[in-house]
Order: sequence, then structure tokens, then C-alpha cells
Amino acid sequence: MTSHAAVPFRHGLLSISAAAVAWGVGGAVAALLLRTSGLGPVAVSFWRFAVAALCLVLLPHGGRQAGPARRGAAVLTGIGLAVSQCAYFGSVQFAGLGLGTLITIGAGPVLTGLGGHVLLGERLTRRAVAAVGLALGGLALLVAAPAAGPRPGLGVGLAVLAGAGQSGLTLWARGGGSARAGTGAFATGLLCLLPLAAAQGVLPTEGDPALTGGALLFLGTVPTLFAYRWYFTGLTAVPGTTAAVLVLLEPATAAVIGVALLGEPLTAGLLAGSALLLAAIAALARE
Repeated sequence: MTSHAAVPFRHGLLSISAAAVAWGVGGAVAALLLRTSGLGPVAVSFWRFAVAALCLVLLPHGGRQAGPARRGAAVLTGIGLAVSQCAYFGSVQFAGLGLGTLITIGAGPVLTGLGGHVLLGERLTRRAVAAVGLALGGLALLVAAPAAGPRPGLGVGLAVLAGAGQSGLTLWARGGGSARAGTGAFATGLLCLLPLAAAQGVLPTEGDPALTGGALLFLGTVPTLFAYRWYFTGLTAVPGTTAAVLVLLEPATAAVIGVALLGEPLTAGLLAGSALLLAAIAALARE
């Protein structure tokens, strides 16, 4: 992983912002695939990791071997990515793009703040406690809001799990771990998802094959291969709370696409819950 001193702060801000926008667009592409291709969330995640791993193998020096410590970090990173991304796509399928993304991102900073206090000994101030309270209130409003998906309860649970997986990766990186979205990480995620994907079905059964293939290629490159590298690079220069604010670009992007292009509802509960989450994360960012 790139050393902290090697990455300028402004470059870190741009890297995390670019990753967040890419993830938001990726969520919309995944929602489209889930609607049109006959693929389930595990299968979509499987192809996402497969494309990313293949690209790294084909790139010069992309598949080079690492030492034991790096291999162990790659395994942990791959498991975290597999859990968070598979759960996120499940939340999009069952609760809708806007709600699933908002809860995933809203839960992330809260869990990161609590995890940092418990695991890394970071100070949990009154402002942070108040922010957690606001975030929980926002999440409650989001859960109560009408969802665009068929099983919102399951979708909400998967969104929280996705937020927990992302928080684990952030805490690992902030605690000095070598979180790196490389060949080993994506290969590990691929192996984790393979049994479930095989049971669910890995081949598209509906829709235009060219459109499905193009969407999967995009999903495996821009919001996966590139975005995670941008994010982990940015974390070497940007504090975790600042990163949490920048990542709000993801649900903002996903919500706009969901309402404008996918016909998802924009309700008062969704707006109020989102406002509380924004306030909570803004308060965390001022720590």
C-alpha cells in the first residue's frame, strides 16, 4: 500500500471522491442487471470480481506474487469485499437502489466510529455520540420509508451488513493493515462467492447478451478495479471521518439515478432520514 507521505492530501480527496461516484454509478448498473439479466446479487458480485481479477492478471505486473504478509492481507481484504459487495447488491435488489445505498453508507461511518473506539482506542467524544444518535434516527426513518424493492426488511439487513463489511476494511486500513485491492483480494472474493454463485446460477437467462456483457465489464473495471484502488490510496492521506463525508457522493449519485432513471419513489421519510444521516456524518467530520 502506498505510504502516507507519498499521497498528497488533495490527491487523496479526489481519489475518494472519484471512488464514491464510481460506486454510485456501479450500484445503478447492478440494479439494472438485477432487473434485466436474470442474474442474482451473488452472481453479479461473482462476475464483478472475475472481471477485476482477470484484468489484473492481464495487466503488466498485475499478477505478481507477494510475500506471506501481503497474501494474508489480500485474503482478509477479499473476504471483506465479497461480504460487503454481495450484501450491497442484495440490498439493492430487495430494498431498492436509493434506500439500500443510503442505509449502507449511513451505517458505515457509525460502525467505523464505534469500531475505531473499541478496536483502535480512538476517542469517542460527545459530538460523536450525538452523531451516532442522529444516524440511528435517520436509519429508523429510512427503514420506515416505502421501499422500491419487494422485501425491504431483508434489504435493510443486507445494507447494514454491507456497511459493516466496508467499515471493517476502513478500520483495517486505518489500523495499519495493508488493505489493497489487488489480484489476491479479488481472487479471494471470487473463490468465496463461487459456491453460492454456482447454486444461484452464474449465466444470464434474460435480456440482451451484449448489454449484459457490457454492464458486467463496466462493473468489474470502473467501480471495482479502479474505484477500490482509488479509495485505498485516498485513505493513506485522508482521515477516516473525512473519507466518510466524501463517500456520501455514492448515495447521492445512486439516489439521483434511482429516482430519475429507475422510477424509484422520492418520499418525505427518505428525505428526512437522509438529512439526519448527512447531519450525523457532518458532525463526525468535525471531530
